[in-house]
Amino acid sequence: MTQPAPAPVVVSNVAGSFAWGVLHDRHPTLIERVRQATPYPIEQQRALDTLLQEITEDGVILPLPDTEPGADQWQQWGKEHIGSRWEDAPFLWAESYFYRKLLAALGYFAPGPWQGIDPFAPFKNAELAGPTVEAELAALDQLPQIPAVEQHRTLLHASLWGNRADLGFAVSAGDAGLGDRVTGLVADNSAVLWETLSASPPGKVCLVADNAGPELLPDLVLADHLLHTDRAACVVLHLKPYPYYVSDATATDTLACLHRLTTAPGYASEIGKRLQQALTTGRLTLRAHPFSCAPFPYADMPADLHEDFATATLTIMKGDLNYRRLVGDRHWSATTPFTDVTSYFPGPVAALRTLKSDVIVGLAPQTVHELEVTGPQWRTSGTHALVQVTS
Repeated sequence: MTQPAPAPVVVSNVAGSFAWGVLHDRHPTLIERVRQATPYPIEQQRALDTLLQEITEDGVILPLPDTEPGADQWQQWGKEHIGSRWEDAPFLWAESYFYRKLLAALGYFAPGPWQGIDPFAPFKNAELAGPTVEAELAALDQLPQIPAVEQHRTLLHASLWGNRADLGFAVSAGDAGLGDRVTGLVADNSAVLWETLSASPPGKVCLVADNAGPELLPDLVLADHLLHTDRAACVVLHLKPYPYYVSDATATDTLACLHRLTTAPGYASEIGKRLQQALTTGRLTLRAHPFSCAPFPYADMPADLHEDFATATLTIMKGDLNYRRLVGDRHWSATTPFTDVTSYFPGPVAALRTLKSDVIVGLAPQTVHELEVTGPQWRTSGTHALVQVTS
């Protein structure tokens, strides 16, 4: 199978488009949120001012300072874009570079007292400590009482919908419990996912995480379910090596979620303790590959990451950014087959994604027609989701 001819790369120079709004509205707002969340000293405050001016007033992409760790690598990665306008660079690259520049402004990588301080930790911690999470974890007490097939369905959908859905939203009533989240699926290859895991003896599953906090919790519960039911012999949880895209999960975030599970009452605590044991025995492995924060699609992955995915029974890609990197951040026709654009991938791969950006493939023509008559917001509002699999 060969990949289809590439569609145009998504850029941010169309006023009013989703990508334009991210660069012109979301990023400036995020700078102010970070500024207000942590009492950074004057040096970092001035650096934030400079970054804000660069992306709003000047609009031209500037290189990282020569003294910034990793500046040479980013200079190489951005040789075609540095010096051009932010909105003319590929959206995937521009977003990634913005977050790297934000960390540079805050001294995240440079030696000093602010080295390693996650600027998004206040947001992540608030979500994880919120009252909604407590109710979600309590709902897990019902999980052992429901049939195995419904457990599969419940936990897969909880992971799929992430922080739009609580962990227990379907525990009580099967399809009735899933409610509008079933009708919100624009593609559902869940059966193929479970068939792929059952077609051979339990092996390695790579789970490529997306967000921390209330989204990572159901991902960890799903990982435990795969291990506990022998759908997987081991799970490799791929995380970001440093803070990225506001809420993307790191190893620190994973440990915080495990602590939240183990200190909860009831069945949630059992799950947390099993996961901790899995970490100590190697059945659960954390990996933070540098490419996870690279501004490129997975088609450009390095050899060692390629080998990791190639030796997995299944790789599960979570979330919107991983989807964009998996299929390529391009203006594909929505009916372009998912299997065609992911044919380069070295092994079976599944995408669990709530729609929060324009890119989408693999939809039936009738589905596209029905969605388009509702307006363009279905692509970005987070009200629709998909499960797509290349086995």
